[in-house]
Amino acid sequence: MALATAPRPPPLLLPSKAINIPNPPSFDPHSRILNSLKQCTHISQLKQIHALTLRSTSPYHPKTFFLYSQLLHFSSFLDLNYALQLFNQIQNPNSFMWNTLIRACANDVNNKEQAMRLYFEMLEQALVSPDKHTFPFVLKGCAYLFDVSEGIQVHAHALKHGFGSDVYVNNSLIHFYASCGFLDLAEKVFVKMPERSLVSWNVLLEGFVQFGKFNSALNLFREMRNTFDPDGYTLQSILTACAGLGAFSLGAWVHAYLLKKCDFNLSIDVFINNSLVDMYCKCGSLELAHQVFKRMPKRDLTSWNHMIRGFAMHGRAEAAIRCFDKMIRTERFRPNSITFTGVLSACNHKGMVSEGRLYFDMMVIDYKIKPALEHYGCLVDLLARAGFIDEALGLVSTMPMRPDAVIWRSLLDACSKKNTSVELSEELARQVVESDRDIGSGVYVLLSRVYASASRWDDVGLVRKLMTDKGIKKEPGCSSIEINGVAHELFAGDTSHPQTKEIYQMLKVIDEKVESVGYSPDYSQHL
Repeated sequence: MALATAPRPPPLLLPSKAINIPNPPSFDPHSRILNSLKQCTHISQLKQIHALTLRSTSPYHPKTFFLYSQLLHFSSFLDLNYALQLFNQIQNPNSFMWNTLIRACANDVNNKEQAMRLYFEMLEQALVSPDKHTFPFVLKGCAYLFDVSEGIQVHAHALKHGFGSDVYVNNSLIHFYASCGFLDLAEKVFVKMPERSLVSWNVLLEGFVQFGKFNSALNLFREMRNTFDPDGYTLQSILTACAGLGAFSLGAWVHAYLLKKCDFNLSIDVFINNSLVDMYCKCGSLELAHQVFKRMPKRDLTSWNHMIRGFAMHGRAEAAIRCFDKMIRTERFRPNSITFTGVLSACNHKGMVSEGRLYFDMMVIDYKIKPALEHYGCLVDLLARAGFIDEALGLVSTMPMRPDAVIWRSLLDACSKKNTSVELSEELARQVVESDRDIGSGVYVLLSRVYASASRWDDVGLVRKLMTDKGIKKEPGCSSIEINGVAHELFAGDTSHPQTKEIYQMLKVIDEKVESVGYSPDYSQHL
């Protein structure tokens, strides 16, 4: 091996970090330096060892090449910039050295692009070929950068070099395609794999969950259980899918599995328990969520955020605020943007206007958190529904970002119920349309209510005609329910469900029972 003819001058030695290196005359310097590397914990120590290597070894000795590979390995963990400098001093680095640098850059958030440059430089020099250890790290960089075109090239290179059936390379390909949103390609790689590991299943599961394909995730999980037992990564993904679907039974099964069959450390893991709290909240079982939360031996900010938002979504505003107060006063957690979304949502659900104003100001003034669109949305909706239309409009006018269709619709909805001026409602409807061209029927329904409240029946007719001309139909109401581990979605007026006959028979029984106690439906807002 040949090193650069003009090596960098030895770095200054730092006495406080110096390593005591014995030097018996018969001792091999390469072995002595390798032993020193094993004790190395700081970059200043490694620089001393590098300087010693330059002084005491021959660049042509066969052991020196291995020694530099180890120097490169250790420096890649201690100081990536120094590792890159060291790498550039080595002539004809082998595949281990290339992989060491590519791995280090791919794992560093600021050097993902450098990993890609190193990979293509490796191909261009053509002195060594990429191997099965190269591709996973390169694909990791592509996934982080969402670089689809280069990732597809890397996929082709892996096939060309004969790694199309390697389980580690294929797992990385699944992760790359799933991270970039190409779930169909990720699934295609998965299906073609001659051999799969648990990681293969977990990566595809995570991809489905990340992009909201919760039913696909649950179907894949059921298939996986024929081959592998789930681990913590599996269970966390499935809990997220259960939360998204409201699949209580399967979520409870996961909880029981954790307690009965998993390692104790996993059952008390803060991330797993956070997922359990979130799942129970979203499945409507607030008490079970609170039980899990109270029994957690360790909680982080996410734990508190899930519980606050759970109370909020179930209309338990006072409990949400008590939870928030305990979090900041007793447990001394500093709230973040998500925390205040939950608190403001709780105030909104309960119509607590004064408290909503108070917590919004607390967020901005006390905690210096810049309000996001969802914070403004909560407060605008709270004010508008309580009848403070002018204050809500004033708040919208001071927002540093453009209001979205949700905010304009909440104002329009409030105006349709508070009998405000028709002109204001028309302006709000125009803002909704400008904010979101694909608005569906909602804005037309609200505007029709405004005209009906003002007895402007001709305008009601015009709205209906406009909907007909544009082919817009009122979206049917939708609900979902889980029965025996299967999630069912039900739409108003739908007859496609295989048990439609039984469903409508039960609805008829319910109608008769509620009418018998004096209930009379109000069709005045029907469009």
